[in-house]
Amino acid sequence: MKYGFMKVHRSSWGVEEMACALTVSTSGYDGWVWRQEHKSDRQREEEQAVFEIRQIYEEIRQVYGSPRITPELRSRGIYWSENRVARVMRQYGIRSKEKWRFKITTHSKHPYPISADLLKRNFTVSGPNLVWVTDITYIWTAEGWLYLVTYLDLFSRKVVGWAMREYLGAVLVKEGLESAVTNRRPGEGLIIHSDRGSQYASTAFRNVLTYYTFKSSMGSTGDCYDNATAESFRHTLKTELKYFKKYETRAEARRDVFEYIEAFYNRKRLHGTLGYQSPAAFEAAAAAGPSN
Repeated sequence: MKYGFMKVHRSSWGVEEMACALTVSTSGYDGWVWRQEHKSDRQREEEQAVFEIRQIYEEIRQVYGSPRITPELRSRGIYWSENRVARVMRQYGIRSKEKWRFKITTHSKHPYPISADLLKRNFTVSGPNLVWVTDITYIWTAEGWLYLVTYLDLFSRKVVGWAMREYLGAVLVKEGLESAVTNRRPGEGLIIHSDRGSQYASTAFRNVLTYYTFKSSMGSTGDCYDNATAESFRHTLKTELKYFKKYETRAEARRDVFEYIEAFYNRKRLHGTLGYQSPAAFEAAAAAGPSN
């Protein structure tokens, strides 16, 4: 059945037989049947909505709060306000995973040149492949650290390229950029915005940018708001994946990161800044043009 609810009806069994089978008293069973049969439309509507909320909650890794669950409900024909969704979620103990603190991985004290901040906290662009933002995070496994670099298109917040290695260095950020270029084939003048870490300021990485005629942009030291979109993804990854699983091997972590980015984050996860669409859906809608 669509909503997983069992229609209450009088069984061919007698009340005593049913009560015995369910290990409840006869009066208790009869009272339950009466309550089911005399529920109001509002009670039935709420039961259906709670069932759908729980379904969404499990489908999206228990990471959505009421702002993202509300549009998902609407897509399933339940037009509740966000306040009502939040109230019911609190009532039934359904809440998104908590955010955690994280360790700084940026080392800005180095001899390499620093690029100017070309964004100046303007995180709105008119189309894809104009600005990519990048950041590095880490995942602990029983085999040791695994470092992840990601490149996000500022237009759609889509992860367009990424790479993983056992150590930090310019090779990591170069591999991530190469994967993004292979996936997107951007034109000249693309802005790559990062923090002031030595990996991004290194001669090796700058040579890659020069080869592709990309522009380097860097935020100020110790200010997460200068690279807020990349920082936001790092927080999201830590909240929704890394802190809630212990990895025995790096290979296991790699598989999970691949599935999270490619199958969930880019294609399913709703973003408030995109009108509660996934990055893939947002890009598809933009490519299709305005609807008639």
